[in-house]
Amino acid sequence: MRIFITGASSGIGRALAAHYAARGASLGLVGRREPALRELAGSLPGSHRCYPLDVRDRAALHAAARDFLAGGAVDLVIANAGISTGTLTEEMDDFDAFRAVVDTNLVAMVATFEPFVAAMKQAGRGQLAGIASVAGIRGLPGAGAYSASKAAVIAYCESLRNELSPYGIRVSTIAPGYIRTPMTARNPYPMPFLMDADVFAAKAARALDRGVRYAVIPWQMAIVAKLLRLLPDAVYDRLAVRAPRKPRHR
Repeated sequence: MRIFITGASSGIGRALAAHYAARGASLGLVGRREPALRELAGSLPGSHRCYPLDVRDRAALHAAARDFLAGGAVDLVIANAGISTGTLTEEMDDFDAFRAVVDTNLVAMVATFEPFVAAMKQAGRGQLAGIASVAGIRGLPGAGAYSASKAAVIAYCESLRNELSPYGIRVSTIAPGYIRTPMTARNPYPMPFLMDADVFAAKAARALDRGVRYAVIPWQMAIVAKLLRLLPDAVYDRLAVRAPRKPRHR
């Protein structure tokens, strides 16, 4: 099995890499921090390719994809790279942070999938997986960039799923709740149903093995997500306005 994973140097991406390498997969590992990426590859069983780059660099990302494709058919592409920070619309200095979040979480996902679609169509098989978030279910105050980017990921992957299903290509959306990673370590508020990254990776991999269309992990957050969708706007607004906020970028 050959798998291409972005955001592989830490957090969820690292946990997914470890899980799939233990199953004998050959991995293409993408991350911004080359030392961490090399250390990860060296710690895993098997032979893997490292691609140190920023996923917002479309040309570099496509070059990495072409190199990995040259080694053979790719079974699964996991667009996991993501960043998060608090943003406020009235703060002029937050505009660049907002754009960086959307470019990394959404636009780079498109760039990640682009180079693999033609080969998967030709093979009549393959799977693309986008990592979204429960934060994309409803807008969170102070997290407009992150919520908007993850809501867009959910809609984008749904569109892509229906575009590509006639060609035998599966598209899956995985929406994590709170997962114990360096990203969530900065959250200054309680995180219900917090799950270790390796546990999440195993559950996400099982869902992807089944070809799931959409899954929220852990299951408790799936129930929360369903309830959030059902809440009338007036009720949700009364709850959300008092919700704790992610710190702004500095």
